[in-house]
Amino acid sequence: MNLTAFSGPSLQAAYLRTLPAVRERCSNVHAVAQRGKLEYFDYSPDQESSVVNYCLEIMKRDFPAADGGVDFASIPPHGRWRHLDAGKSRIAPLMAKWDEERGSPVSEKEKCKRLIDLFLVSVLLDAGAGNQWTYNEPGGESYSRSEGLAVATVHMFDQGLFSGSPAAQPHRVDAQGLSLITELTIATAMQVSDANPMVGLSGRTSLLVNLKTALESNPRFFGSDARPGNIIDFLESESKLDDSSPRVHISSLWGVLLEGLAPIWPARHSIGGVQLGDVWPCSVLATDGQAEGDDFVPFHKLTGWITYSLIEPMEKILKWRFDGIEDMTGLPEYRNGGLLIDFGVLTLKPGLKALANTSGVPCLPPSHGAVVEWRAMTVIELDRIADGIRRQAGVNSCDLTLAQVLESATWKGGREIAKLLRPLTGGPPIEIESDGTVF
Repeated sequence: MNLTAFSGPSLQAAYLRTLPAVRERCSNVHAVAQRGKLEYFDYSPDQESSVVNYCLEIMKRDFPAADGGVDFASIPPHGRWRHLDAGKSRIAPLMAKWDEERGSPVSEKEKCKRLIDLFLVSVLLDAGAGNQWTYNEPGGESYSRSEGLAVATVHMFDQGLFSGSPAAQPHRVDAQGLSLITELTIATAMQVSDANPMVGLSGRTSLLVNLKTALESNPRFFGSDARPGNIIDFLESESKLDDSSPRVHISSLWGVLLEGLAPIWPARHSIGGVQLGDVWPCSVLATDGQAEGDDFVPFHKLTGWITYSLIEPMEKILKWRFDGIEDMTGLPEYRNGGLLIDFGVLTLKPGLKALANTSGVPCLPPSHGAVVEWRAMTVIELDRIADGIRRQAGVNSCDLTLAQVLESATWKGGREIAKLLRPLTGGPPIEIESDGTVF
């Protein structure tokens, strides 16, 4: 994105939608925390070592090396692929079907397009489903939360629920297929009922309905047939060849997702008429006389989650390489953030504790100042925890990427400590009033 082409409010809006802005603005909040000036939390950096040790033990358990340490090379990156394969492999058998299709062989590019179709829709449906909902896989196990939503979307995709031509080609997502989606469609496919309630059902349905509009509105990215997987064609045009292998800068993918998917997000804060998405004001950054938006903190969590998830099939199947990956941040959501509270890195101040519900935890909307502070601190603390793990293990960021830390340690660790401390719900130390469009 060429920021020099903007001025005033337009420049601020453009900046807040960039990837580097996420870490930069969160760093500003973290600097306030270091001075003990957060509004809702006390910050105890001396507790970070406990988080590092906890995460390392999980990594040793799940990715053991012969010498008793961690087999870092075996850790996959954080992405939707893992959830889609929860309990058993589903993506490989799906791809095997494509090799058996009649007619012309399915190209590697088309296979990747189909996975991007699936992964994008699955991430959009991934916002927190609540503590009560479960999905019973036909002839299989029962899954909840992210894994349940992922497994459900695999079956929806396999049945052609998102395709405009389900009989001829069920395994695709396009605007025509999405035009037929209703809340009842999603509820039925995800087994939602009074006895099996899902949080944010209408919000996640709206995302899919709005995705249709986004796909149709951006043929430059999504092609004439309005399909997510067609971003491969656009990114290929933006790539550079290096030893016959395409190299794509992460900012190209990020820009496609921010600009191309902008119509799907609910209207929230805007600057100069530009809707910002997952961007929120933070009171501790507010000062007298500052420019509009200087107190805003961007997160773009679902865009980040989509980005991590789409990189993997392009790297694995097309052998593409992505530059600038170091600009990606940890995901500011309640599992990663819950780990910080549950280990005392962040402690709720009395005013926030007073908001606790009958379950003993506050329940807040994403716009609440405490949630904004919490998420900003999570982004920077994930960097610090990753660095702490590397130092203790004697490896560098090439041996252990942030995406691997998210996958093998922090997200999983946040879930496990939550289940240990709050066994009745397994929920986070701060509940989020989810509409299915942020978390």
